[in-house]
Amino acid sequence: MSPSALRIPSAKDIDPDWLTACLRQRGYDVQVGSFQAARVGTGQIGMCVRYALHYTSGEGPISLVGKFPSDDPGSRHTGVVLQNFLKEVRFYQTLQPHLSIRTPRCYFSEIQDQGPTFFLLLEDLAPSLQGDQLSGCTGQVAERALSELVGLHAPSWSDERLKTLDWLHGAKAEAGLAQDLYQAQMPGFIARFGQQLDADEIALIREYGAAQDARRDLGLPEFFSIIHGDYRLDNLLIGGPSETPSVTAVDWQTVALGNPLTDVAYFVGAGLTPEVRRPIELNLVQGYHQGLVEAGVRGFSWDACWRSYRLGAFAGITVAVIAAMLVQRTERGDRMFLTMAKRHARHALDLRATELLP
Repeated sequence: MSPSALRIPSAKDIDPDWLTACLRQRGYDVQVGSFQAARVGTGQIGMCVRYALHYTSGEGPISLVGKFPSDDPGSRHTGVVLQNFLKEVRFYQTLQPHLSIRTPRCYFSEIQDQGPTFFLLLEDLAPSLQGDQLSGCTGQVAERALSELVGLHAPSWSDERLKTLDWLHGAKAEAGLAQDLYQAQMPGFIARFGQQLDADEIALIREYGAAQDARRDLGLPEFFSIIHGDYRLDNLLIGGPSETPSVTAVDWQTVALGNPLTDVAYFVGAGLTPEVRRPIELNLVQGYHQGLVEAGVRGFSWDACWRSYRLGAFAGITVAVIAAMLVQRTERGDRMFLTMAKRHARHALDLRATELLP
């Protein structure tokens, strides 16, 4: 029986028999007798549950993490409209085996149409801990995170075959949707957070909005790859010693084809405070570029890399403005989106990125 022969469960449908059948399909000769379930993570479109498993026979994973759609109707609607649920399921079904970026092993991945009904059952990477978007990270974590991005970008670098995947490649349509959403949500975002933003940050957010129409017809750049689209600390699991940390990427709801440097700039701009970022930023991006070269990427100069990185600084502003206004509002969510907007705006200002806008 294939994994798809199992029904797609809701949180209340998960029972020992379902888990037993799923694990047996993955080669484990086990019988799950019982389990404990507990909510984990801070996702706002998806909901994650950790299952601590107890076996009556055989040996298998001590625990697993299940991912369901959010409880919030608005967040579920957003997940369907933006194809977040579909993208994440398809990532594990079709892309994961061909990439070298660290990701959790997938035990089950199915979706009904484009959602919201879907379910993922993933490897539990405890004791690795979710990164903290609000606190930021060290230079060592940032270096490791960018090294992992090489394992996402290099294997898919300008691979024309990926354009045949409709759910992955809709560059113009997705860009147009994002631009429409940004322009529609920007006034509300500024009304909500404007008093906590500096004047030059608000001006940059508005200037980027004014440039959106000029970017509407842009498709994929000359150099493209699979991109995560939301590569930030809240979507990374970090383990190991502080000097040599390990980083594993989760939450593939925004995977797409695009400019690979948007992932790099998005992570650096959001994950490092300006004080930590400024003295190490150039070395971090140079290390990423060298990683691409060592992985076999040819014809992508350092000048092209740095220019793409500067332009990529706007990616985080787009995400912060749109997501803040479309997902369920929470206290932590407001603090996170405000922090992202301020850091990304300051990042773009530091890089003089508006010089590159059409």
